[in-house]
Amino acid sequence: MTSAPSANLELTASNPLVWYRSSAGAERGFCGACGSNLFWKQAGRDDISIAAGTLDSPTGLAVVHHIFVADKSDYYTIDDGLPQHRQWD
Repeated sequence: MTSAPSANLELTASNPLVWYRSSAGAERGFCGACGSNLFWKQAGRDDISIAAGTLDSPTGLAVVHHIFVADKSDYYTIDDGLPQHRQWD
């Protein structure tokens, strides 16, 4: 995921965006037509995290580190040499 201030986002989809409070500290944004998970927003913060796979190419994005590696399944191998974090810092 990548993030941006909500004022910098322009949604151009014809389908409605549906927000769901998934916990006391977060909301998730879904496509109102197909239910795809598109966004994540932490309560009280302006930044909206965007599922990078939903962006058109070229994105200009690059992986800089891995988070939640303590929770990854045993079939994942992370061997790209980038920093790994057990949880969100």
